[in-house]
Amino acid sequence: MMDDKDWAGFKQKLKAKTEIDLDLYKEPQMKRRIGNLVTRAGMDSFCEYFDNAAKNKDDFAAFIEYLTINVSEFFRTPEKFGKLETDVIPDLLKRSPKLNIWSAGCSIGAEPYSLAIIMKEMTPNVRHRILASDLDIEILAKAKRGVYNEGEIKSMSKDRLNKYFTKVDGDKFAVNSDIKSCIEFKRHNLLKDKFENGFDLILCRNVVIYFTEEAKDQLYANFFQALKPGGILFVGATEAILNFRKLGYTSFQPFFYQRPL
Repeated sequence: MMDDKDWAGFKQKLKAKTEIDLDLYKEPQMKRRIGNLVTRAGMDSFCEYFDNAAKNKDDFAAFIEYLTINVSEFFRTPEKFGKLETDVIPDLLKRSPKLNIWSAGCSIGAEPYSLAIIMKEMTPNVRHRILASDLDIEILAKAKRGVYNEGEIKSMSKDRLNKYFTKVDGDKFAVNSDIKSCIEFKRHNLLKDKFENGFDLILCRNVVIYFTEEAKDQLYANFFQALKPGGILFVGATEAILNFRKLGYTSFQPFFYQRPL
């Protein structure tokens, strides 16, 4: 039975195995998402589904990918990436010739590789630091491989695709080694692990959709402390921070929030 006791047991099992704490996520939405999986699998309880998935590495990896919503693409929301290129990064480069950038919740790696392409074109002779982190180990492995399908590169210009990618396996595209070498990948739990600091730019986009409001506020407060004065947080197109002033930020542009100088 998918009752409260079953849900509590499922959360405990998940946290023990993966460090994912569902108490920090919106319960109705997560129950609905996972309940759909349980029903499709023809099982009667959350715990039965978990125990069955945990028996098979590939099945469990697919479950975690579904749970953590690993959907991404290069230059996602191109108009916002355009603002990053024309307004945000030039402003940051005025204060620091070498930027410290964090793609938090990097998913399949499309976001940090997009950043690496931008930085290579804007400052071809400068080695910036681009940290890319995610909770999901399997997704990080895919990000490190750097091989993508046509849907994941659909917002890429043809010039950039030809310059920075090599076609492989007929219909896939592999990131060239000079771009791959710009990224430092790391497993990190945004809701649990300690943050580094001293970042000029943090991107956390399309990550917090199922977080509770309390978890979001704590996350954005932690990002604030992780930014340098003048540093900027870039969030997703549906994730405007309505209480940004209360958290200490100023608005640089819509969806870009700055820690004051």
